[in-house]
Amino acid sequence: MGKKKQAAKKAAAENGISTEMYQAQKAANQATDAIADVMTPEDNVGDRHPRPDYPRYRVRPGHPIVLTDLDPNESNAYQNKKDAEQELERQRQRLQELQARLFAEQKQSLLIVLQAIDTGGKDGTIKSVFQGVNPQGCQVWSFKQPSVEELNHDFLWRYHQRTPGRGMIAIFNRSHYEDVLVTRVKQLVPEQIWRGRYQLINEFEHMLALNHITVLKFFLHISKDEQKRRLESRLAEPDKRWKFSINDVKERLLWDDYQIAFQDALNSCSTEYAPWYAIPANKKWYRNLVVARTIADTLESMNPQYPAEPPGLNEIVIPD
Repeated sequence: MGKKKQAAKKAAAENGISTEMYQAQKAANQATDAIADVMTPEDNVGDRHPRPDYPRYRVRPGHPIVLTDLDPNESNAYQNKKDAEQELERQRQRLQELQARLFAEQKQSLLIVLQAIDTGGKDGTIKSVFQGVNPQGCQVWSFKQPSVEELNHDFLWRYHQRTPGRGMIAIFNRSHYEDVLVTRVKQLVPEQIWRGRYQLINEFEHMLALNHITVLKFFLHISKDEQKRRLESRLAEPDKRWKFSINDVKERLLWDDYQIAFQDALNSCSTEYAPWYAIPANKKWYRNLVVARTIADTLESMNPQYPAEPPGLNEIVIPD
């Protein structure tokens, strides 16, 4: 028996597991470390101090955040929308090129999760950031109240079906986190149920990451005053009234409960392999820029490549 096998057997025995299980866990740990490297894109794209400074918004494991300490009006070094327009367009161009490479490569994929309080800007973020991205390689899924069939399965079942295939980008407009947000705030399930879901979500996202699905999550953080302004805007403008629901007013009464639920979800489920970013979102133009830059850098860190061309292409003559 070789020295490596002997060492593996000894380590397995010390941990009370089989050698095969020990080796499987070691392989998974190594893969997780590699994923964690990808998920710090500022280290991989040649810009340790990116502008905007999106790494500052990453929720780091072991360093819990307090949402009331985060300023939703922040805009870093940018003063106004015009100041950010050129940079946002540059990031869109990067996204288009990187998405084309991801789609052509067909080896890995990207799942983007967007969560926010009502009027937080999920729809607007998708519309702005993904301008020009080839729709063949990008899908958006919105999750409403679950159907009877979905309720007859485990809470992750309907989300797993919508995770992206190889080469694809999938965007979850609301997501599996609803099951530790709405269900918690409205007391739809006992605490022991929703609290246990944090670990299940982490395991689910870990499984996705180990299967070449990069998981990137954004919480769009707005203030209560900003939400009021946006709701009043929907009422004041006829072409926006279709967006308004009386339920928005009822949900607003639960603002503090939702903020606590969001905060706990971010702190419990931001991991090295599937990080949360808490994005200041009162200023829509800044929100869009930060999300676009974070996604573009993460895609570049994933390093998708066009497939090698088949041999002999230079000798092909297209007939008249």
